[in-house]
Amino acid sequence: MRRPVALRLQAALGTLALAAAAGVVLTMPEAAAAAGGATGYATQNGGTTGGAGGQTVRATTGTAIHQALCGRASSSTPITIEVEGTINHGNTSKVSGGSCSTAADKIELKQVSNITIVGVGGGAVFDQLGIHIRESSNIVIQNVTVRNVKKSGSPTSNGGDAIGMESDVRNVWVDHTTLEASGGESEGYDGLFDMKDNTQYVTLSYSVLRNSGRGGLIGSSESDRSNGYVTFHHNLYENIDSRAPLLRGGIAHMYNNHYKSLNESGINSRAGARAKVDSNYFEDSKDVLGTFYTDQAGTWQVSGNIFDNVTWSEPGEDNNPAGPNPQSTTTVSVPYSYRLDDASCVPSVVSATAGANKGLKVSDGSCTPQSPDPTGPTDPDPTDPDPTDPTDPDPTDPPSGTNLSLGAGSDGSSKASGTSYGNVRDGDLGTYWSPAGTTGSISVKWSSATTVAKVTIREAAGSEGTIGSYRVVDHATGTVLAAGSGAGVIGFSPVSLEKITFEITGASGTPKIAEFETYAG
Repeated sequence: MRRPVALRLQAALGTLALAAAAGVVLTMPEAAAAAGGATGYATQNGGTTGGAGGQTVRATTGTAIHQALCGRASSSTPITIEVEGTINHGNTSKVSGGSCSTAADKIELKQVSNITIVGVGGGAVFDQLGIHIRESSNIVIQNVTVRNVKKSGSPTSNGGDAIGMESDVRNVWVDHTTLEASGGESEGYDGLFDMKDNTQYVTLSYSVLRNSGRGGLIGSSESDRSNGYVTFHHNLYENIDSRAPLLRGGIAHMYNNHYKSLNESGINSRAGARAKVDSNYFEDSKDVLGTFYTDQAGTWQVSGNIFDNVTWSEPGEDNNPAGPNPQSTTTVSVPYSYRLDDASCVPSVVSATAGANKGLKVSDGSCTPQSPDPTGPTDPDPTDPDPTDPTDPDPTDPPSGTNLSLGAGSDGSSKASGTSYGNVRDGDLGTYWSPAGTTGSISVKWSSATTVAKVTIREAAGSEGTIGSYRVVDHATGTVLAAGSGAGVIGFSPVSLEKITFEITGASGTPKIAEFETYAG
């Protein structure tokens, strides 16, 4: 039996009051994705969208962040946590629940998925408190500062890493962050951005890493080679002694980064690693690329880099600098598109875009910072990846057979005024559904299992091109069937399901879906 509206409202207000007292404020149930879209390797393996399509909460304490994680229906329920203020040991405690596993001395993202943590308002600062990602996937961290995290002394947190990932981590996008320390290991600090024990499909973009002995590593030892597929672009590494980054095994792509005052060594490719190093600017630094401190060599491919006042050591038994005239020792191709700024303008572009509280500005390869494109890069470099992703819409390969959506049911996220879920399955291109904002989801459902292998998304007249990034999901299992950008025909392996969902995770305006067609082949 449904309770009267007044009683339901009273209960909701009570929940809001309790949440506010704990430092978390609930907002609208449908969240926009983090600004812009994931880039680099984070776009692979199904893509990285974080908490897009889920509830949004506002947190002003670390405890509130943990409460938001623990208050979800499950450990995979999407959520965006907007953080404002200073998060520290004094306001961060362990919270228990079936959808979380947290700890008092760090922000713990353990055995969870589909989460966005984004700084808002006056900014978010994690002071002496690291962010730990373990056995988790589809995580976005954006527009935050993490500073002075220690592994020794007091207080300690997260093994001394500003952001640390370990144990079967997949699909993490860290963007427009500032990660900083106040010294090296002797002062109690460790890495700023570490990945180990089977961590893959990660992108670090438009971020500042500075004043640390160690920038970060991929692989904790010469035998920890299960990590990789990591992209670093448009980052500033400044006043770093070494590990910018250290790469043990795997593949990493570094492009359009500004490396300034690398005091001992920079990109350290070793233990069979392969580094693709494109159009970076190295300045006032030493040994910025090579294999260092080991006899287990790695390799690199170099193109378009500028070396400004860089000094090089003599080769030795445990050191193999790439300079003074760096040449490629391998070839590396990447599966995603990207736009290269010329290395000569990298210092100015990175200065205007990288770090927290910079307005999330990005570059499209024209050396001109601008507001983020919600769909991410879409104009591939014709020489460097193959743009023919089989999961992307292909208007030249139309589906055949009966449109299974006709006569089916439908539902979805909050809809804009005057629109209807049913408009996407009525065969009429003159009617449409829109989400309440720029992102949201629409589903087609049947009373019994139905085999689907292709969908066609048709935008209403006048709104063509509005849809940016998307995911097609088996609603019952959460399995991502396809991910990409733009409307059109989307193919995937045939799957039997009762409900299929099209999630819009990025758009340039309010999308208008006229038809969500489904086909068996």
